[in-house]
Amino acid sequence: MALAGALSVQAKSQLVTENDGDVYTYLTFEMTDGTKVSVATSSLTLTFSGNTLTVGSQTFTLSNLSKMYFSTSNESTTGIEEMATLDDENAEIYDLQGHQIQKEQMRKGVYIIKTKNRTRKILVK
Repeated sequence: MALAGALSVQAKSQLVTENDGDVYTYLTFEMTDGTKVSVATSSLTLTFSGNTLTVGSQTFTLSNLSKMYFSTSNESTTGIEEMATLDDENAEIYDLQGHQIQKEQMRKGVYIIKTKNRTRKILVK
């Protein structure tokens, strides 16, 4: 039987484990690219509709989610990461308009670097 429409779930209190007494104040979502988004569990509403999940003000495509779990701290990825060099010969470089460019064409600005294992945003100063 198929589920039609939207399914909504609400959490009205903090979650506590029976064994260690930790209070899980965040629901953390890990994407297939490794990034994480944490959402506070207080008065949390989850809504499933088609292939999307809306959690508070965050919306996720279900196929992009790797896992979700309760956590005691905000584990959201900031998007800021040190990247010393661009040595991977198989790296694809894109500008913010989505155009693929060559390493030599990079000027000041923000770029998307896609390799076999990761996709990163970099800032060229």
